Amino acid sequence: MSEPPTATGHPRRWFILSILTLSLVMVVASVSSMNLALPSIQRGLNATASQIVWINASYALMLAAILLPAGALGDRFGRRGALLVGLGIMLTGSVLGATSDSAGQIIAWRCLMGVGAGLVMPATLSILTTVFPANERSRAIAIWAGFAGAGGAIGILAAGVLLEFFWWGSIFFVNIPIAVTLFVLTVLFVPSSRDSLRHPMDPLGGLLSAGALAALVFALVQGPEYGWTDPRILVSAVTSVLLGRAWVAAERRREHPMLDPSLFRIPRFGLGSLGIASAFAVMFGMFFGFAQFMQFVLGYSALDTAIRTLPFAATMITFSQLGPKLASRIHVRSVIAGGLVLTAIGLLWMSTVNISSGYLQIVGGLSLAAAGMALSFPAATEAIVGSLPQDKAGVASAVNDTTREVGAAVGIALLGSLMSSGYRRSVGDAFDALPATAAEAARDSVGAALHVAQQAPESVRSGLVLTARTGFAEGYSLAMMVGAALLVTTAVVVFRWFPKD
Repeated sequence: MSEPPTATGHPRRWFILSILTLSLVMVVASVSSMNLALPSIQRGLNATASQIVWINASYALMLAAILLPAGALGDRFGRRGALLVGLGIMLTGSVLGATSDSAGQIIAWRCLMGVGAGLVMPATLSILTTVFPANERSRAIAIWAGFAGAGGAIGILAAGVLLEFFWWGSIFFVNIPIAVTLFVLTVLFVPSSRDSLRHPMDPLGGLLSAGALAALVFALVQGPEYGWTDPRILVSAVTSVLLGRAWVAAERRREHPMLDPSLFRIPRFGLGSLGIASAFAVMFGMFFGFAQFMQFVLGYSALDTAIRTLPFAATMITFSQLGPKLASRIHVRSVIAGGLVLTAIGLLWMSTVNISSGYLQIVGGLSLAAAGMALSFPAATEAIVGSLPQDKAGVASAVNDTTREVGAAVGIALLGSLMSSGYRRSVGDAFDALPATAAEAARDSVGAALHVAQQAPESVRSGLVLTARTGFAEGYSLAMMVGAALLVTTAVVVFRWFPKD
């Protein structure tokens, strides 16, 4: 049994932080590691472009949908218990995912893992805020936030090593010993805490918010395939808006809502959430396309791609400690906004890549983006968590995590859709000379196009390969430019309205 916290913090708080941080890295890495495995899954299971997006987006979507209810459950019944249940669910999903034999099964087990991750993620930050005293909390949050960002690159690196020697299912299997170890360490060393006021649960608010998010992501993912004016897409978009409005109305009527929408009127809370959501949307959208660009367009192996993401992780961890120091000297809004602008510059740099680009051209933009995110993440996280009282640590943590994962789900869907749209527009009718089935598959995704090209007559093979790779590069450039514009817009809003004191 772990020692209880004291007025000066838990006596083992730094060791506990390492447990919480590793739990967080496992959650975040489970998003990015799948990016690297997508080409292998596409080849092995003949997955379509929309299935490829859903394999990634399903985890982030379920994670985002469950975060707020999970944070409230942790506040109500105990945050350590929520962490343990989440680790158990992730362990189960990993075992089942490793044995999948179809894209549909992978999507289903990724959804289950997302539920477990939704219990783990808010528990890590809310426990952190209770075991550290106020004078050390900013530093601890900076470390937590740095690894939250670096977890994306760490996941890609781990997946690269695994895919070099094992089959694609190994990216699920590797979670099993990690989850078991974390479960044992949590039982032995992590203290529990809960909301002393014991407010009632809010199942209606959870269902409405989850439904609104699910409808939005469905519209973004399926838009390129069905067409943006297709009735199914329009109905999904309208449903998302209606459910969102219903959620706001329902929460305003409750005496103790799961999340009071009026909290977003607190400038530090609302603008911190906006900054986190925008940055995570761009980061995971960038990684979604980056892994495919490196393998399909530039021809790197999974391991080579993973190694080439190391500068991102190293930069994130290094610069995350600089953000709080800068915030104490200049201003929080300048750190958040400046970090977002620096990230946008990195994305604009990456938007210039093409089929003849070398790694040195890519790593500059990747490192700039990482530095910007490392500066903005801790400052925005501290703004969110510091806006609510200690009894609401779970909800504050869940909001911080929800904005991250809503951003991740929407970013994968939005930027993934832009890549798909840009690719389809670029290839045009280049594949029309092929048989109808092959032509449709080639227009659907770059992976399918390269597979079809290898079976085409030698006289046209090189032209089809060049068309497919050029098309994806143009789609990726379009997505990076839109991501940069989103970040600059967010930076202007944060700098203009974030309070000065």
